[in-house]
Amino acid sequence: MASRTSSPLLHPHEREFDLFAVMSALTDPVRLSIVLQLAAESAVPCGTFDLPIAKSALSRHLRVLREAGVISQRDEGTRRVNSLRAEELDRRFPGLLALVLKEGAQRRAVRPAAPAA
Repeated sequence: MASRTSSPLLHPHEREFDLFAVMSALTDPVRLSIVLQLAAESAVPCGTFDLPIAKSALSRHLRVLREAGVISQRDEGTRRVNSLRAEELDRRFPGLLALVLKEGAQRRAVRPAAPAA
């Protein structure tokens, strides 16, 4: 839940995107899952991500993505809504996001099944 007393959300300007910061943010499987979900949906509130992690861990992953310039966050009432900065990323690094989304979807598709209990 977004707080009225929380610090302002800082987003790097498109010209400040660093390729290595973006790639580093995308190497984590949880953050890649977040990006894949944001690519499929235009805006996702923080509390609706379907991930098996604690809220504090989700907040940290979202912060890493935001600070790298991969996502934007905005407060709407008591919700914090996340969006993929696809247009800015594509202007700064043409083709990078499309490649990440393609490879990420393929990686998700070939994920090994959980062992039977």
